[in-house]
Amino acid sequence: MSGAVGRAAGGSLTWGQLREVRCAALEGAADSWGTASNRADAARDRIDKQLAASLAATQGGEAADAAVARLRGLSRNFQYVYTECGLVRTTLNSFAAELRAPQRRLREALEDARGLKFTVHEDGSVSYPAAGENMLTREKLPGGTAAGSAVSPLLAPPQALTNPNPHAARAQEIADAIARAVGEAREIDARYARALRKLTARDGLHVTDSMWADVSGDATAVRGLADEYLKDAIPVDGSPAERKAWWDGLTQERREEYLAVFPAEIGNLDGIPAAVRDAANRDNLRLLIGRLEGMEGLEGRDEERDEERVETRLAGLRAIDEQLRAGGNPPMYLLGIGDEGNGRAIVSYGNPDTARNVSAYVPGLGTALDKDFVSNDLKRARDTAIGAQKYDSSSAAVVWLGYDAPQMPADKVLDNLAVVSSHDAQIGAPAYNQFMAGLVATNHNADPHLTAIGHSYGSLTVGQAAQRPGGVPGADDIILLGSPGTGAKSADELGVGREHVFVGAAENDPVTAMPAKIEARGMATGAASGAVVGGALGGPVGAAAGAVGGGAAAYFAQDAQADDREIWYGTDPAHEAFGARRFEVNDGPRPFLDGEGATPAHSNYFNPVKDAKSADNIGLIVSGNSEEIGTERWR
Repeated sequence: MSGAVGRAAGGSLTWGQLREVRCAALEGAADSWGTASNRADAARDRIDKQLAASLAATQGGEAADAAVARLRGLSRNFQYVYTECGLVRTTLNSFAAELRAPQRRLREALEDARGLKFTVHEDGSVSYPAAGENMLTREKLPGGTAAGSAVSPLLAPPQALTNPNPHAARAQEIADAIARAVGEAREIDARYARALRKLTARDGLHVTDSMWADVSGDATAVRGLADEYLKDAIPVDGSPAERKAWWDGLTQERREEYLAVFPAEIGNLDGIPAAVRDAANRDNLRLLIGRLEGMEGLEGRDEERDEERVETRLAGLRAIDEQLRAGGNPPMYLLGIGDEGNGRAIVSYGNPDTARNVSAYVPGLGTALDKDFVSNDLKRARDTAIGAQKYDSSSAAVVWLGYDAPQMPADKVLDNLAVVSSHDAQIGAPAYNQFMAGLVATNHNADPHLTAIGHSYGSLTVGQAAQRPGGVPGADDIILLGSPGTGAKSADELGVGREHVFVGAAENDPVTAMPAKIEARGMATGAASGAVVGGALGGPVGAAAGAVGGGAAAYFAQDAQADDREIWYGTDPAHEAFGARRFEVNDGPRPFLDGEGATPAHSNYFNPVKDAKSADNIGLIVSGNSEEIGTERWR
């Protein structure tokens, strides 16, 4: 900060110092910090995309691994420098922006005093000359001095009641304006002085986990200062097209500030270009990891500090970070990351802005931001991208975890049907549509081919999105995999035409044959009754046997009354009555009987090794070659 205003934290700021503050000099200093930030970012980018990636791809052995690890550490250090320098830049720019308002009001007051030939003293008081006359003596009323007050003038008595000199009231107004301007500047300076004092780095070049936890706190503090300067201008309530237009209209300097200070807001804003979102989210990912690392070991059992939750979330975030740093082909783009709810993560394999063909896959039951998501769902998106690129190299595939899926293991679904409602899908549907609208807004092609994919409960989310007014924005095709239903009676309700709705349903996937609600109610009632009777006759073993037998008997009794087209969420997408195009998939392992658990066939649709037929058909549809798929008879 400038020398004059830097003393304000001690309360010694005078109006003379405030008048002389050069806000342009503060902005010049901010530019210098911005230059340092950009250089650190460029160095990090070169290490990640050239040096480390090239070394990892061409060299092997312990020495190469050690060298790559050191380069990764150096990259992390440069990221720290980039972030901290960016925070200093925005703090200085925001400080200058806030300070201009009281400085302007001060200068206006001083100009008024000059015009009236009043004298402004060092303490901010204002002297005025004699004026008017005493009604009794006819002598001029004496001049005086008005002491300024930061109290609202509405709370002070009118000057006409205390001093009849016609200059007195005006002098008091000017003195009060000076006092308020200086008081506001002192408060502003104190806030920014505290923030800048926090933006200090420890000695040495090694950036530790605890330092990243500090960076997370620094970023939070600077965001609080920059709300008016930057955040309030973010078009959070705008459409994706409006957001893109807003971003395109920003100067490069202003974009850099948003990326440094508000990476979470920019990275998760549908309508912002994919490369920009990726850069912002990679930085936000590091800040999220730092924040959670700072929470490890803290006492308390409230939700936010729950040790198990923190460890689970950290494991997922670190696994994503590891894959991003490792690189690979197709290249990864981190289009969303967040810690709300069960976690948020949106990852694209291939650039969705430049690809002619883009798919967005919604995962289902039990999905959360953890290591399983990284191991399973990211792989499904990558397999989809590779499968589509066999037929059209200009293809990208996204996994979209932008909602809270029901948290229940897939192998427990049939035991807990009563709690599996469509609520989460209905909440997730508009968010998915917003994301798809963002893909449309940022794609460079005149008419990109977009495919909406839903797996398991995710197919219900896609189905709900498709049934909203206007359907899924930009979607040409819809793929439903392992679906327990969409809430629709037929494919005609999904907005793309039944010939563009595709269904993969393995014969041994029990989720695609989830009982209709009438059957489920019968199973639950029968199981409960059977358990009571069996328990009375044979204890725990009898209760278990009774539950199974009672449930089965009730199921078959209700099944006779149920419509064979109906499953849990409406018409079976694989049924003839639904009218979609069912494509070939492998039957898959039988539940329990083939030794792979309760629902092994439910997880194989994307896998080119375990279900080559399904994976190839998905690739054909996503690449815009659906006329070549292998079809299968309806149920």
